[in-house]
Amino acid sequence: MSTLPPCPKCASEFTYKDSGGFICPECGHEWSGEAKAAIDETKIIKDANGNILADGDTVTVIKDLKVKGSSSVVKVGTKVRNIRLVDGDHDIDCKIDGIGAMQLKSEFVKKA
Repeated sequence: MSTLPPCPKCASEFTYKDSGGFICPECGHEWSGEAKAAIDETKIIKDANGNILADGDTVTVIKDLKVKGSSSVVKVGTKVRNIRLVDGDHDIDCKIDGIGAMQLKSEFVKKA
């Protein structure tokens, strides 16, 4: 099995290493190993509709969400302002009025 990264342009698995860089034989794209590492570090987080989210955005909850360890529920239509994107399963850190600090999954919000 190959441990070489797939092509960042066409996602081909048939890449090969050549003089310190990588080459894709299908589309002809050439890139260095450092550039690929930089692309992996900038993970793109999208909402339920496919819009790209960024730090400081305002989002709206699209599904009733139970708050773990409490009888509270975050209702549909709740606006969450000034989100912060983080790594992990729950990729949004935020503060919701009346509930407090929470982590949300991006699949349960849409960009407002």
